[in-house]
Amino acid sequence: GVLHEDLRLLLETHLPAKKKKVLLGVADAKIGAAILEELGYQCQTGGVVAEILRGIRLHFHALVKGLTAQSASKAQLGLGHSYSRAKVKFNVNRVDNMIIQSISLLDQLDKDINTFSMRVREWYGYHFPELIKIVSENYTYCRLAKFIGNRKELSEESLEGLEEIVMDGAKAQAILEASRSSMGMDISPIDLINIESFSSRVISLSEYRKGLQEYLRSKMSQVAPSLSALIGEVVGARLISHAGSLTNLAKYPASTVQILGAEKALFRALKTRGNTPKYGLIFHSTFIGRAAAKNKGRISRYLANKCTIASRIDCFSEVPTSVFGDKLREQVEERLAFYETGEPPRKNLEVMKEAMVEANEVVAEVKKKQEKKEKKKKKREKRRLEALAAAAEEMENSVLETEENETEPKKKKKKKKQQVEAASEPEENGLEEEALPKKKRKLVGETVQLDKKKKKKAKELEED
Repeated sequence: GVLHEDLRLLLETHLPAKKKKVLLGVADAKIGAAILEELGYQCQTGGVVAEILRGIRLHFHALVKGLTAQSASKAQLGLGHSYSRAKVKFNVNRVDNMIIQSISLLDQLDKDINTFSMRVREWYGYHFPELIKIVSENYTYCRLAKFIGNRKELSEESLEGLEEIVMDGAKAQAILEASRSSMGMDISPIDLINIESFSSRVISLSEYRKGLQEYLRSKMSQVAPSLSALIGEVVGARLISHAGSLTNLAKYPASTVQILGAEKALFRALKTRGNTPKYGLIFHSTFIGRAAAKNKGRISRYLANKCTIASRIDCFSEVPTSVFGDKLREQVEERLAFYETGEPPRKNLEVMKEAMVEANEVVAEVKKKQEKKEKKKKKREKRRLEALAAAAEEMENSVLETEENETEPKKKKKKKKQQVEAASEPEENGLEEEALPKKKRKLVGETVQLDKKKKKKAKELEED
């Protein structure tokens, strides 16, 4: 819907000056409206225009000079890829899709763990039925089933292990006593092995669920700190998931956020002209549970209003902080107290002023930290570049040294030749010959003989 400079230039150069006589066919109605507003050309969309554009796209390679069908298809593919990439990159800093996936997985894990735990209870209950009454928690029951195994083998020695799992000495003693007088049937070792392996699977799933919840908390504190501070990580994540993204949630009005998740009940109420629902997903927050029955609707409306404010702050603020979320939570607490005791809450304007001051301080601190990190990065880069430069200098020096070493032996050879030539003239330098030691005299004599032999051979070759 935005008129690009290139498109403006194209239209201004190729369309006639008389604008009233021109009717321009456009595929997108928004661009048509922008052209009409800025350039004044009448635009038409749909109908015949769509068919003409389809024909142009089909025969585009024939209409444009120097364009083949293959290159046109490649261009279309490239355009499609770049468009998709731009759409994906539109919301780079927001990782709310990770939150959506993790909360969906968390809900699925809750259902699965519950189902599997019931299966363990039924399976192991044939052997040790009394354990169900003593231990009600699924995770602890599965750990006990794995630890105890055959109840007949349970003794005073295993009391410490039971205490570690149950975290209660009386319960551990009760389990030991129940195992001695149990009404359960005997069980074969292979059945026990299967029950233990299945129990260990359920335990590992429960432990993974805990890790996933921690991951969700960390993600929510990064993406939507105000919303998670106000309503909690899990409920906030559910709201984001139901809306589709944090941006979508920020666009919703408070009335929609209030009944988000209760669409079925809403449409049923509208159809039957009954009472519409007061709350949807926000019912899981602690505020509505703490409110009196007559105030539940009022507090849910107030909470939905604060949730929309928090989601908008999280979505559109440059540096997301939990300051606003904490202040909004305080406001909801004050409203609850007002319904119960009649104590008037603070005005929204006062609370937001305080929040702004605190938020500015937090943002300043964050920026300082970022600047420090950038400085450290720059220092590291400088050190790395200096190290690289030093390494390059060392390499150059080593290359020069090797070149010098290669040239030095040549000079030595020349010196040796000169010495040999000087020694080959003993008659002229009689005094020098006498000054030489005996060993050197022998070497000089041998070299002279070799030179004579070489000269003889050269003469013979010339004669031949």
